Amino acid sequence: MQPGDQTSGGDAAAEAEAFVPLGGLHGLRRRTGPVSLDSSPRSGRAGDGRRSTFREDVGHAAAETYLVTGLAFTLLGYLGVGYRWISQLIALLLYAVLLMPGFIKVGYYYFFSSQVCRSVVYGEQPRNRLDLYIPRDHSKSCPVVAFVTGGAWIIGRLAERGIIVACIDYRNFPQGTISDMVTDASEGISFVCNNAASFGGDPNKIYLMGQSAGAHIAACALLDQAIKESKGEHTSWNMAQVKAYFGLSGGYNIQNLVDHFHERGLYRSIFLSIMEGEESLPHFSPEIVTKKSSAEAIALLPEIVLMHGTADYSIPSSASETFADVLKQAGGKVKLQLYEGKTHTDVFLQDPLRGGRDQLVEDVISVIHADDAHAREKDALAPTPERLVYEWQIKLARQISPF
Repeated sequence: MQPGDQTSGGDAAAEAEAFVPLGGLHGLRRRTGPVSLDSSPRSGRAGDGRRSTFREDVGHAAAETYLVTGLAFTLLGYLGVGYRWISQLIALLLYAVLLMPGFIKVGYYYFFSSQVCRSVVYGEQPRNRLDLYIPRDHSKSCPVVAFVTGGAWIIGRLAERGIIVACIDYRNFPQGTISDMVTDASEGISFVCNNAASFGGDPNKIYLMGQSAGAHIAACALLDQAIKESKGEHTSWNMAQVKAYFGLSGGYNIQNLVDHFHERGLYRSIFLSIMEGEESLPHFSPEIVTKKSSAEAIALLPEIVLMHGTADYSIPSSASETFADVLKQAGGKVKLQLYEGKTHTDVFLQDPLRGGRDQLVEDVISVIHADDAHAREKDALAPTPERLVYEWQIKLARQISPF
């Protein structure tokens, strides 16, 4: 989001993007048919074990586009079509046009790189798929990041540094509500934990990351898992496998953010529909859940790294600051990283498009490679990422961004 004078409709769009199918940037993934994991997961294979054809890729893309379009029109029925949303749609289109050179390059990488294994099925629901980004050098077991939605630029840069990334998709509203989203995310995490070795990952070096609404959903899944394990309940994955959680630009007290989202165009009625009613807000607010959780459950949590731009007006940075304080008081291991003057999209979109060393990416990698001296040496010698979009385009897009 832009500070100050942005119209309210756009300020909610970035938080809504992972809850509801607004399309756009996240559409770069989810484009091919089911994939069977075999000894070469980088090949991108269809459900019967053969390599998927370009025609099949296009067919699945068309089917996904049809689904997202239908859901988008259903969503517009909830929101209503007025001046606010029309103006924000125009702003989104201009924003996308300005940054299109970067989008095209990432799209080409996604569709044609042998390092991307697309649409691996992890569950029975229509959107229960994930994409695998495999490093070129996979001669030894690699750390794995389970990413609950997010920017393809961050994902690509992690893969370049010897880290496997599993980008987890899940049902969006109105296809599903918050409990469906958390269930899907947890099932995707379970798939990664239980199958990491089959695609070259280290099952004891799993990292969980979420961005925006994905950060909230991933935090809900993480706390739910910790509580179940602390009670001795049967679970499909193990908290001990998760070394750290990275929450990027997330909201962790949904009860306190209802009015904030309403003022910015994500109206109370639709938001409460997504969250399954006002009575469910405490249950899906990780901050509140943490306060009520036992010491045994908190002790099971991995290191929590909360990352937020101070100029984020979609979800204010105070959301991460308060959650960090609550976690510390509860005895959790937490680290807060604030990025001065950065907006909601700067940290995962505009900054990576600039090329060069990206501070947020470097901060994530420093945690993942903290105990690997050889990986840190390679990091120091890693090539500088190229610029994908001219600076004037990035600055202009930032000014008109609906986020």
